[in-house]
Amino acid sequence: MRTFVAIHIPENIKKEIIKIQKRLPSFEGRLTSPENMHLTLKFLGEVDEKILIEIKRRLKEIDFRDFGTEIKSIGIFDNSKSRKYSRKIIVWLHLTNCNGLQREIDRKLLGIFSREKRFMSHLTIARIRRLKNKKRFLGELNKIKIPLLKFRVKNFCLEKSELSSGGPVYTTLEKYNLG
Repeated sequence: MRTFVAIHIPENIKKEIIKIQKRLPSFEGRLTSPENMHLTLKFLGEVDEKILIEIKRRLKEIDFRDFGTEIKSIGIFDNSKSRKYSRKIIVWLHLTNCNGLQREIDRKLLGIFSREKRFMSHLTIARIRRLKNKKRFLGELNKIKIPLLKFRVKNFCLEKSELSSGGPVYTTLEKYNLG
């Protein structure tokens, strides 16, 4: 089963993110649907049932305080020069203060998974297949003002991901509360 560890985004924040999505310059691609908005702390990939039991046990042991996060900026990952990726450009929002929890998850899962080489705390809001004018798109993107969006992270989840033609479908397997 394809799995990852994530932070869910509160409904009131999702409503504000939808407003940001509506201000994106035009492109060919897909917006992230509200029900799929999350911050991936660690992508685990395909795991079998036996490993999944151990992952759940280790994640339950995490003792980490709840914390505040803020959406700070908008940006892109651009793989348009690479043939390796089917989604060429990802538009994201940066979330602050999530690195500590991510490092703790890495620490607990060491031995099953290697540490993240480079974690960038981001929430994908759009996947772009094609742009007519990339330079103009980036110029317009940089003009988008991000409102003050803060929330407390009180838990994280182990998620299952099923890929379909209509986009991914996520199911929460386990929820872990922070202290």
